[in-house]
Amino acid sequence: MKITTKLASLLFVLAFLLLPTRPVAAKGLLDGEVIFGGTYTLESGDTLNGDLVVIGGIATIAEDATVEGDVVLLGGSLNVDGEINGDAVVIGGLASLGEVSVVRGDLVTIGGSVNRAPGARVEGDLIDEIPAPFIQIPNIPNIPNIPNIPDVSPQPRVEWAYDPFGEALGMFFRSVAVAALAMLVVMFLQKQTERVARAIVSQPLVAGGLGLLTVILAPAVLILMAVTIILIPVALVVVILLMLAWLFGVIALGLEVGQRFTKLINREWPLVLTAGFGTFLLMIVIGSIGLVPCIGWLAPFLLAVTGVGGVVMTLFGSRPYPPLAPAMPVSGEPVG
Repeated sequence: MKITTKLASLLFVLAFLLLPTRPVAAKGLLDGEVIFGGTYTLESGDTLNGDLVVIGGIATIAEDATVEGDVVLLGGSLNVDGEINGDAVVIGGLASLGEVSVVRGDLVTIGGSVNRAPGARVEGDLIDEIPAPFIQIPNIPNIPNIPNIPDVSPQPRVEWAYDPFGEALGMFFRSVAVAALAMLVVMFLQKQTERVARAIVSQPLVAGGLGLLTVILAPAVLILMAVTIILIPVALVVVILLMLAWLFGVIALGLEVGQRFTKLINREWPLVLTAGFGTFLLMIVIGSIGLVPCIGWLAPFLLAVTGVGGVVMTLFGSRPYPPLAPAMPVSGEPVG
């Protein structure tokens, strides 16, 4: 299996990130083990017929234990004293290879580290970093032996250094960070988050229009404040409030996405977990659309203005929208 193929399969497995945090046996496509935030031990004499993916957890492959597949470590730690009959990929984590450990394939590290004991064997290649691909356009040579046409000067060389894997990995980590923040926000501000989500769902056009108006007027207001030195601190506060409004709006939309997802699969998850998974899913989808050239910015922009509008409509979730009408007095009762 090529390294790029394994990394692509890793990104597919990461869709299960925010499911209950215990070892998960992923059957079918990978037919192995996915460890998220937990502890896993392949005991001596046991064999794992598939790949082992460790995400922020602790995994141990004991002596005389065998993994008949690849091992991918994303964060966390991995202790190997047995045998890996595939490749070992370490991304941002720490792997320790014991004296009797054997890796039949390649050993790849991307932002991670590996401690190898003197007797540890790696039969494949040692790859410290995966280089970013580039496309080099050669110089245009002079055109010879054509009269009355001046020589064409060589054109400057253009090199492209686009790294799709780096873009995807950065988008994934941003999504995980916002999802973790969403779980924390819902834990302490559940009612406020639900109010923002209800306001956006009930009045999406109003939320989008109000958010767009806020985004358009905010720069002019900030410039006017910056002209007056005394109001510069106020301008900084406004900038911070706008950033918080965007983040709060995204989390509220993520909560709505998570609730609709749980209804779709007929499951009951804790609201904190629902908000985290929904926000992660929303960020992944919007981030993927954002990678499309020319028009990819439109989806993140619409998400941002709609979220800001919902926060403004509810004043950061402090009141419902539309505001509740005061109770009308019953006929015959005095008013006041």
